Amino acid sequence: MSTANGTTTVITNIASLVTNDPSLGDGSPLGLIQDAAVVIDGDRIAWTGDSREAPATDNRVDAGGRAVIPGFVDSHSHLVFAGDRTQEFNARMSGRAYSAGGIRTTVAATRAASDEELERNLTHYLAEALRQGTTTFETKSGYGLTVEDEARALRIASAHTDEVTYLGAHIVSPDFADDPAAYVALVTGEMLDACAPYARWVDVFCEKGAFDGDQARAILTAGKAKGLHPRVHANQLSYGPGVQLAVELDAASADHCTHLTDADVDALASGDTVATLLPGAEFSTRAEWPDARRLLDAGATVALSTDCNPGSSFTSSVPFCIALAVRDMRMTPDEALWSATAGGARALRRTDVGRLTPGAYADLAFLDAPSHVHLAYRPGVPLVDQVWRRGVRVV
Repeated sequence: MSTANGTTTVITNIASLVTNDPSLGDGSPLGLIQDAAVVIDGDRIAWTGDSREAPATDNRVDAGGRAVIPGFVDSHSHLVFAGDRTQEFNARMSGRAYSAGGIRTTVAATRAASDEELERNLTHYLAEALRQGTTTFETKSGYGLTVEDEARALRIASAHTDEVTYLGAHIVSPDFADDPAAYVALVTGEMLDACAPYARWVDVFCEKGAFDGDQARAILTAGKAKGLHPRVHANQLSYGPGVQLAVELDAASADHCTHLTDADVDALASGDTVATLLPGAEFSTRAEWPDARRLLDAGATVALSTDCNPGSSFTSSVPFCIALAVRDMRMTPDEALWSATAGGARALRRTDVGRLTPGAYADLAFLDAPSHVHLAYRPGVPLVDQVWRRGVRVV
């Protein structure tokens, strides 16, 4: 059922097709087409429309009355790490609160791991995410916190995705616990120089216990000067300057956005910075849910992502995050799916993924259901039946 580059394939008998193009189908933001077909030419979408009008192609695939959606775009993950934090999670679920400091446990394990161990771990979780429909992903460094360990994390990640983020500013390295200013100087100097060739993005955890607004501004500005575009861990654990700083510096995304003032919401609604919500983190830490409804009603662009990491959100499942967003963050099933596909693409400033329209990559998932609504309607059920990436069936 797979196609090689240079051949054309039509997928017919699609019960409902999500294109994310409001000029198609029902005119909604999802651009839903019923009884649809998709034509793939090489690695791109060539045509979408009514199944009865599909053009002739080299190959033909019957979707069997399934729904077809764009592959998920997971725009926030931390997959270059070693070890896990089972004990921490177990203790937290028994009553201990989460704070930013637990990252140090993973830092120690990651520094001790070989390159081969780190890459094996990364590819394991990438394969796990792919089986659940994720075809585009971003991932970060941030568990090395030395020049050598941050650079090797990004080098390993860059072999598997173009969306690589330098997060030397995850927390202040334990080696610099008594001199945070010296660590900021390292992150904006020698470490940045070593890491920039492997990364597209620069990120900072702007939070009490991590980096304050002035430190975050210095780190993001230095990254921009090296050609890296900002994204920010913002307002996760408390109110703070992260969101305002993200919008001011034209960050592609402000991630978490749990504790927002009216001014923060207004800033996100009036700028190009996407609010990326990460419900797996709230689920895994029993924290307050982000108010997606408030952001959407204000006109902000919202993305949904997994935040897959061993400490605060150890899930690679976008469908799980969609179900959480619908149940606990007051999103509709349509909004949640859009945010996990087109919204994620916006958070990565991509137009070639997250939609099924001519010219976009042929990244798509078949659901063993007649509608995308089943992702929230049937939580925890493995509904992803097939995954195609760049025009080739991979699951």
